[in-house]
Amino acid sequence: MFHRRPGRRALQATTSALVLLALQQHAAAQENPPQGDEEFIGTIQLGQSKRSVQTDTAAAKTGIDQEEIDDRQASTIAELVDSVPGVTLINGSTPTGSGINIRGFGANGTYGTDQKVAILVDDASVGSEELYRIGTQLYTDPSLYKRVDVIRGTVGSFEYGSGIVGGVIRLETKDASDFTGGVPGFKFRQTLGGHSNGKGFLTSSTLAWQPTDAVEFLANYTERQQDNQNDGDANEIANSAFDLPSLLLKGAYTFGQDSAHRLSASYTQSETSDRDVPYDSFGTTSGAFGNVDRDTANQTATVNYNYNPADNDLLDLDVVLSYANQEIEQEYIEGSSAFAPPGGFAVVNADHQYETSKLTVKNTAFLESGFLSHEIRTGIEFIRKERLDANSAPGGTDERQALFVVDQISFGSGWTFSPAMRFETSTIKGVLDAGGNAEYENDALMGGASLRYQFENGFALFASYAYTEGLPILDDLQTPAYMEQPEIANTYEFGASYDRAGLFTDSDSLALKANYYETILGDVTSYSGVTDVNLRGLELEGSYALSNGLYADLNANITESERTSATGAVTDWTNAPADSLQFALGKRFGGVADLSWEVLAVDEAERNGTTTDGYVINNLRATLTPDSGLLEGIALRLSWENVGDKQYQPLLSTRAAPGSNFKFSIARTF
Repeated sequence: MFHRRPGRRALQATTSALVLLALQQHAAAQENPPQGDEEFIGTIQLGQSKRSVQTDTAAAKTGIDQEEIDDRQASTIAELVDSVPGVTLINGSTPTGSGINIRGFGANGTYGTDQKVAILVDDASVGSEELYRIGTQLYTDPSLYKRVDVIRGTVGSFEYGSGIVGGVIRLETKDASDFTGGVPGFKFRQTLGGHSNGKGFLTSSTLAWQPTDAVEFLANYTERQQDNQNDGDANEIANSAFDLPSLLLKGAYTFGQDSAHRLSASYTQSETSDRDVPYDSFGTTSGAFGNVDRDTANQTATVNYNYNPADNDLLDLDVVLSYANQEIEQEYIEGSSAFAPPGGFAVVNADHQYETSKLTVKNTAFLESGFLSHEIRTGIEFIRKERLDANSAPGGTDERQALFVVDQISFGSGWTFSPAMRFETSTIKGVLDAGGNAEYENDALMGGASLRYQFENGFALFASYAYTEGLPILDDLQTPAYMEQPEIANTYEFGASYDRAGLFTDSDSLALKANYYETILGDVTSYSGVTDVNLRGLELEGSYALSNGLYADLNANITESERTSATGAVTDWTNAPADSLQFALGKRFGGVADLSWEVLAVDEAERNGTTTDGYVINNLRATLTPDSGLLEGIALRLSWENVGDKQYQPLLSTRAAPGSNFKFSIARTF
């Protein structure tokens, strides 16, 4: 039992390693045609669905690649990941006043984040802490990224941080070689788009340059704009307009024998300026706080050195230095609140700044030990958070050091055992409201393990346990009891997966994964009046595809949860998502067209006597990529979201969802 101590990329196939082995066997047969009476029937082309199901791991992981990023035409990162089971959005159609909730943790309608969902951009830790009434979990544009990985739960999180109960979202920016194909030269890609609801507009320009095989540079500028949208009843959704310009600069240099050394650097920036908008960015009206002029800017910078010699399986070294900065400047609009004193409440005029500097040194080693095969990742991190002192958001510094080890051990005919450990220390310093300085030190040993068995028929069973601690944060500096009370979470998971090619025909593929989890969060300090939270859920992922282009994807999430108050009363956990099912049916026509229909069904939810209606939403999507004629090289994407103009408000959102919305984009690489 663990206990507290004081004080990367291209489109993945939808089948498992067994399928890859089968393909290799077919390829080998093609290179070495059978002799005598044997007959070579040719290479079998398997079908592909929109998204692969990661059946080869016990961790609950979902990857969203470049094709899906483009096809979904999401306005925010939140909209991009909402099709992942267990992920729920808080007002996801805008960067301001929105957030991401995973398994009942993360953003909520009061705070932009509860520190239980980690977000990384090129390994830089981004986002603020518990800012009251300001949703600041993530400001950035989907056009900057080529892949998003979502890890749900704790078991796969020890490499990325402590106190992660909901999960991890990792974003990987685009590289120049994604456009040049690794061949020296210039490539320029221009994307233009828009949508009808809110008169949305998008322009994204990318310049990629490879002067040599070993050097590459990329620059991207994206601007996305939107007026206030309308809901399904044609009512204006106030406070839903935004203008978000974003920038990405990235470069890499590969050198040394066998190109063993790689040095890369990336920089992203996004900013938005809102004028005369509600201070409560989750709401739609001025309310008691009134309106503000608000400027928000986000920057991340990462430098990564990798050393991976071809002749040494024990060495794959990454040294990553990252910096993330978020600044919020706001000023009260005089007279916008009938309740505020002259000049407005102090919290409304408070400016904020969060800076996170991090150095991570990590190595991945492959080794054989008897009948055991290891993939061991070991690393050490040095983290420094600096925060500007502001009303209702105490400033100071939070310095942390962490050591982590993750070992994936394969043995026998189908067993995989994956233990993980993280030890982290923290030192928080700041100024007390009552005067004087305060300093608190904490440390924790966290860890977990998963066990998986793969049968020869493609069926697999797995189970895992994870223990993590949320060390105290700067927000609780003024409450001494909280500064010595880490939150403790235990998560148990059980599941099964099935992955097979050639199930009904010689060229189809099926992948299914079911994951049951239970999370018990105790010693709670993040939520007022709550001491414990208990969640249980079932997540389902599935895909089926035929070589003729037909495919189907399925995602579902079912949860039960409760919270315990300081008085011992047990009630429903209000941040738990509603039960949902998402199904997509599509057809690919060679490499020329991809047509799909998606339906999202969300069940009625009752939380502590309040009922939120369920709803069914239909979305249509089409991607056209002509391979000849005048339109050759152009990618045209069309979508119709919320077909039928359904009026609804998701359970955790604080405003109604957008009504019917036609989206389009056109892109070409020159």
